[in-house]
Amino acid sequence: MNKKALETLEFNKIKIQLAEKASTPSAKKLARDLEPYTDIKHIETAQLETEDSTSLILKHGSLPIGRVGNISSIAQRLKLEASLSIPEFLVIASLLRATKRIKSYSSQSDQIQDLSIAHYFENLVNLNDLYREINRCIVSEEEIADDASSELSRIRKAMSIAHDRIKTQLGKIISSKEYSNMLQDAIVTIKNDRYCVPIKAEHKNNFKGMIHDHSASGATVFIEPLAIVELNNKIHSLLSDEEKEIERILQNLSEMAAPDVDILVLNTQIITKLDFIFAKGELALKMRATKPIFNKVRYINLKKARHPLLDPKTVVPTDIYIGREFTSLVVTGPNTGGKTVTLKTVGLLSIMGQSGLHIPALDRSELAIFTEIYADIGDEQSIEQSLSSFSSHMVNIVHILDHADYDSLVLFDELGAGTDPVEGAALAMAILGALFNKSIRTLATTHYSELKEYALSTKGIENASCEFDINTLSPTYKLLIGIPGKSNAFAISKRLGLKSDIIEASKLLIEGKAIRFEDLITDLETNKKSVIIEKDKAERYRTEALTLKEKVEAQEIKLLAQRELKLKEAKKEAYEIIEAAKKEADEIIRAMRDTSGYDSKSMEQNRSKLRDKMSQLSDDLYQKDAATNTHTATPSAASISKGDTVYVTTFEQEGLVLEPPNVKGDLVVQMGIMKTNVNISQIRLVNSKDATTSKSTKKTSTTRASLSKVQHIKTELDLRGETIESGLGLLDKYLDDAYLSNLPIVTIIHGKGTGALRTAIQQHLRKVKYVKSYRLGEYGEGESGVTVVTFKE
Repeated sequence: MNKKALETLEFNKIKIQLAEKASTPSAKKLARDLEPYTDIKHIETAQLETEDSTSLILKHGSLPIGRVGNISSIAQRLKLEASLSIPEFLVIASLLRATKRIKSYSSQSDQIQDLSIAHYFENLVNLNDLYREINRCIVSEEEIADDASSELSRIRKAMSIAHDRIKTQLGKIISSKEYSNMLQDAIVTIKNDRYCVPIKAEHKNNFKGMIHDHSASGATVFIEPLAIVELNNKIHSLLSDEEKEIERILQNLSEMAAPDVDILVLNTQIITKLDFIFAKGELALKMRATKPIFNKVRYINLKKARHPLLDPKTVVPTDIYIGREFTSLVVTGPNTGGKTVTLKTVGLLSIMGQSGLHIPALDRSELAIFTEIYADIGDEQSIEQSLSSFSSHMVNIVHILDHADYDSLVLFDELGAGTDPVEGAALAMAILGALFNKSIRTLATTHYSELKEYALSTKGIENASCEFDINTLSPTYKLLIGIPGKSNAFAISKRLGLKSDIIEASKLLIEGKAIRFEDLITDLETNKKSVIIEKDKAERYRTEALTLKEKVEAQEIKLLAQRELKLKEAKKEAYEIIEAAKKEADEIIRAMRDTSGYDSKSMEQNRSKLRDKMSQLSDDLYQKDAATNTHTATPSAASISKGDTVYVTTFEQEGLVLEPPNVKGDLVVQMGIMKTNVNISQIRLVNSKDATTSKSTKKTSTTRASLSKVQHIKTELDLRGETIESGLGLLDKYLDDAYLSNLPIVTIIHGKGTGALRTAIQQHLRKVKYVKSYRLGEYGEGESGVTVVTFKE
């Protein structure tokens, strides 16, 4: 994409913000070098990576990278079998520390394997042994630990003893009365890495030792006392031994790191990529940006878009769309009204989206893929100082007309300005026409009325305006598509105090056609505002309806949960009663067998006792059910009136009849906040006066109903997190239960992820004989994250 458009639309400022969110120098460079992609696969991959990083940041916080240095030169030295320095090992340690932190970060999420960036985390390799050894041996950039080796520890202990002896000897000399007259000062100094004392020049021959230096005045001589010469020599020898031992330790560390050099390089590349991806996520959160939807039909639909470089507290979101009903948009309106910002918003958000960045607009905003974006915005930086304003613009326009094609987006600011208005307007219309004939997406701002008329009379070219509030004499920065902008010169002049007779005289100088055109614009603007207000009102009603729907669904879930609980309790009680009956029957049968001779009288007595026990158990079942059930049998349609209280068997809840049964026997019942249509066969009257069913009949039917309850089958199955093998096993059982329960449609929730589970489920559904059809979910159902299954009747 041409550099001029990127500079004009200030994409560099976005890249600077992105680089600031990165931690490593290499990731910052990736951010500064970022350019838009033109291949949809690259774009969608980059967008998905940004979305996944944003999700992880919200759940687990920022990626804990810390400071990681550049390892490229270090890797080259390791490949050449060179011995690394202490600072170079500290760079390796910082890389291994970041690797360890990132691996730990990824382990916090159970579903990270479903993300597009999962392979980055998986491919990172912890080198724990190397990391521990570096930390054990190296204390800082200038110091190796004493216990890095036993030899180094011995050398430093010897040095410490020698230093202590020297200090003792020097302390005696300084404090001795014998040398007090010879000393210039009672201090110890170091000259040529040797401990010395300052002696007055006149006493240098009287003080035994080696002269190492003189003061500038010559009055002081720095002498190493003879008593510590040997100790100083020993320290120098130990220093040499220490240096050799440190070189050996570093060589051993280098040999330990060399076999893993490829892993170190790979870890560096992965961390750089992750740092860059998470920088995009951090920037998206800062801008409150969302993932755009890309299409191949060159359609742009930005919802409540905000220019990312303006103050988020004051910027006015705007809706911008182009490419479906019209391919060119002519924007008019007052100066400082937001026309140029509109152009830059479309251009900059298109560049950001194609670069894999989220855009500051509402969710599900759409962008097209352009191979080139051309912008003649007219910023001072983009104008060649050696040319006039008009000439500079025309040079840009000529270049655009020569190079723009079907897959280009063209942005013109004040098209045709800077010259004679008549000629400028004619040129502007011709330029727009040339681009329109090539079906090139074009946005242009202008003050020319001729362009407004041209857009009104040309199908495929649309007017738009930046709204202006006459009462406050200030722009609202709202874009009104479909309405040409009005100059408002007369209204503004009147508000500012210009005399009415001058304004009226001015109106007389304008042709009647022009005045009628301005009046038409005013009417259009008024009507458009009314439409927008009604549209907003409809959107609010839709939102309220969705909220109410969610509440009803929540209530339904609650009712179903209560029903499940009651069914569970009823089954438990029935099981206990049956177990008791079985136990009693076993005891009676055992007694019958134990009866000597099996005489008919005793056997008949035992049989009678068994029948009585079963009858008693039946009565117990009835009493337990009747204690909570005061509902009659299925009523007739004539016996049900509006306002009656009924019991709905499918929900096991009481409700109020809102509408009596129709000819099909369907009626409307309200249960709590939920209204539902049910059939008369699914209800019972509560405390009905017309109930004539006998107690024995009620007992029999109620007992039968109580014993024939079946478990409720939900209309959806959630398989997210399951493996393909376990998921298909659960799916098989659920489909059988749902089909036997006469459910017409069910929903299988498998999530989006990599799509492997979704593919396996859909392949399996093809083999199920009683499945009529299946499809992916629509908007509001879960989209590609669910599969909706329809059973055969």
